[in-house]
Amino acid sequence: MHWHISRSNALAALAASPQPFAELLRHGTMSVEIFRPHGRDMQQPHAQDELYFIIRGAAVFEKAGERVAVGPGDTLFVEADVAHRFHDFSDDFETFVVFWGPPGGEP
Repeated sequence: MHWHISRSNALAALAASPQPFAELLRHGTMSVEIFRPHGRDMQQPHAQDELYFIIRGAAVFEKAGERVAVGPGDTLFVEADVAHRFHDFSDDFETFVVFWGPPGGEP
């Protein structure tokens, strides 16, 4: 099934990945990943717009120099090519990430 992913399947994909993220779903320009940073979030700006849906844990999210505390149930939007990362995240921190649209983001 390519339109449904359970959290347990997402975590299994993450465990099998050498990276702190694993792609779970893809359709057209849209992709969904699970992301669990370790130690330090090394993200660089992405070419597409993105949404984060916080699953568990807590963190401080920095976007273009602004910071906000985040936790389960929070949603974050990041425009393409904007610097962002998580800081001070708990050991159990997990988030879904959705990328979509053209390189450079939507107008």
